[in-house]
Amino acid sequence: MNAAIEVTDTTVRYGDVLALDNVSLSLPPGRVCGLLGTNGSGKSTLLKTVLGLVPADHGRIRILGHTSTQARRKGLLGYVPQSEQVDWAFPVRVRDVVMMGRYGHMSARRRPRPADHQALAHALERTHLSDLADRQIGALSGGQRKRAFIARAIAQNARVLLLDEPFAGVDKRSEDHIIELLRQLGTEGHTLLVSTHDLAQVPALCDQALLLQRRVIAHGHPAHVLHPDNLTQAFGTPTDQEDRAWTR
Repeated sequence: MNAAIEVTDTTVRYGDVLALDNVSLSLPPGRVCGLLGTNGSGKSTLLKTVLGLVPADHGRIRILGHTSTQARRKGLLGYVPQSEQVDWAFPVRVRDVVMMGRYGHMSARRRPRPADHQALAHALERTHLSDLADRQIGALSGGQRKRAFIARAIAQNARVLLLDEPFAGVDKRSEDHIIELLRQLGTEGHTLLVSTHDLAQVPALCDQALLLQRRVIAHGHPAHVLHPDNLTQAFGTPTDQEDRAWTR
């Protein structure tokens, strides 16, 4: 069986800045993998490179045996962006955002068919957003906004989901609901790569974790990845962490 996500010896530079250094990652279907590291460690770059939005200087990426472009065209690859990347003032309803996940299943005229409406209703129900379907997306709370983009990926029926900080700006209740939903998706055979800065969430959410500092420091079971020696390599000593906090 093809790996759901296969990243091989991938390096990415932004001009003279080395963003990813010879990164490799292999995830089988049905796994939830936490992507961990400091700000600037390359987490978002790795997600966007897997998605095909950022070109690699060298390396190879396959999604269920396909290139990133092929996987997107086939609707195999879904993406939940950071909140900062979304224009929340845009006059679009929750149902419109979720229906965007069906575009790859429609004709060029983007006219929804009964199957598309059924997928929309199912995705809204799973994310507890049915009652908010006609609300403007920017009028939602932080947790509801995140769930709307997860609903878009569910409606798309993407087999591989990339989530960039899905817990940022959400309350504890929404966080617990999102964790439960992502775990369910993993159990159903979806593969999820989830960037998060909150290490406390990882054991409850993830089957695997990858600790990144431009290069892979550790990858495997969360208990192994979260070993203090690995965390020191990624985050530094407590004194180093305090110094970084003062210089932000």
